[in-house]
Amino acid sequence: MIPSEARPLINDNAESEISLGVRFGERRHLLGVRARHRPVRAATPTPAREHAFLAIALAKTAQTSSVARMKQCGRIGFKWLPIVLASLVLCSGCSILPPFNKKLAGNRAFIDYWPSDPNRKELRLAVKDNIDMKGVVTTAGSGFFSQTHQPAEKDAACLAIARRRKVQIVGKTNMTEFAISPSGMNEYFGTPVNPLKRNLIPGGSSSGNAVALASGMADVAFGTDSAGSIRVPAACCGIVGLKTTFGLIPIQGVYPVEPKHLDTVGPIGKDIDHTVQGMDLLQEGFAAKYAAAKAAKPTAGSIRVGRLKLKSTDPKIDQAIDDALAKAGFQVVELDESLSDKFEQAKKDGTTVAAAGAWISDGRFEFALGVAARTKSVIQYGQINYTTGYRSALARRSAWQRTLSKVFEKVDLIALPTLQKTPPGMPLLNLRIGIMEAHLLQVQNTVAVNFAGNPALAIPVPMRHGKVPSSLQLIGPRLAEADLLNAGRLVEDAVKR
Repeated sequence: MIPSEARPLINDNAESEISLGVRFGERRHLLGVRARHRPVRAATPTPAREHAFLAIALAKTAQTSSVARMKQCGRIGFKWLPIVLASLVLCSGCSILPPFNKKLAGNRAFIDYWPSDPNRKELRLAVKDNIDMKGVVTTAGSGFFSQTHQPAEKDAACLAIARRRKVQIVGKTNMTEFAISPSGMNEYFGTPVNPLKRNLIPGGSSSGNAVALASGMADVAFGTDSAGSIRVPAACCGIVGLKTTFGLIPIQGVYPVEPKHLDTVGPIGKDIDHTVQGMDLLQEGFAAKYAAAKAAKPTAGSIRVGRLKLKSTDPKIDQAIDDALAKAGFQVVELDESLSDKFEQAKKDGTTVAAAGAWISDGRFEFALGVAARTKSVIQYGQINYTTGYRSALARRSAWQRTLSKVFEKVDLIALPTLQKTPPGMPLLNLRIGIMEAHLLQVQNTVAVNFAGNPALAIPVPMRHGKVPSSLQLIGPRLAEADLLNAGRLVEDAVKR
């Protein structure tokens, strides 16, 4: 049963509510996170808006029958995602021409930027704009929220240590709308520019964080990771990202995707040292835990790393991972092929749960004018997944967690690429219908970790004859953040030699 406050707010007798997708002037709570709206005067109807409204009304009827048919067919395979996403948006008749168009200046890393004092040499912290900061509007990367939300009344819980230590926060960073797209592309604020290569996607949803760090505008950032939203942009931009153990860092005051099973807050840094500093701002006493992990295993020779290989990985990517592990000097153990099959199933299940979470959290914006077509395609795909596969995927979660626990009885960490391919380029023709999202769902190796709740680290490693680095993902048992960062330190030192 979907919570009533999470259902799309559609009223057949109120055209203004359908076109806006939400009742303004009311204070609503969504899965424990307060949504703040200020009253908005209804726009004067225009022919374009009337046509859009008619398309929405027709699409609602057509889509309902489509979902009913898909329920009988089971979960949709990954290879059909581009067609499904494209057809959903084109049939919904929405947002081909978005009503808002606000491009940020420069590299578009920040939605709100407060340049640091050059005379202050302390840490510069960037905060993803789905994390509440008192007195600042939390846009969640949405022009719709930017236009309709009031400033946050208090900080998110994860900012408490940084505030107490008076860390200088240099801005709220750009992101994909509602944090539900892995590409990093944003139609309203503009897509952050990848400093490694301008024509590559920055990765999402924490795209602004990654670009701010890779371009030197911040030292560390707080991001969120529900299916890879810290590790994917870290991989695309050549920096370090840590997905924390589910439940370790409080998520109160963070705009949700799937808070019951997947959502986490974690640090992103330009290197391991800064990522450690970021983690110490999220968990009290983490610096001491990291020091203890370094003292316990100062060299890689005492760390057993299980190497997981997946069939669809680019051989050059696999070679880069193997080279980095060999240079560091880990005890590498080849993991059984049966684990690869279970990992792929967990990837599918995690994608199903994440997609369904996007609909549970954002379904009320499914037909809202001002929300990007790319976002709507993900929400509508999530509705299908909720109907066809959400419960059965969750039923397999415990078995996947037990599988990983057994693996960690034999090895300390698991190693595999963060992405199976090199970061894709920005599309020449941006149709805003989610085709890039469908591609990234296939090539990322991140969501299976979220599905289990374990921590994971993404760290750049060089590729032979490659112009951009690959990214090594290290997965640890629950609460192994210090051990992961210690292993990352050893990799970082080795590949720099």
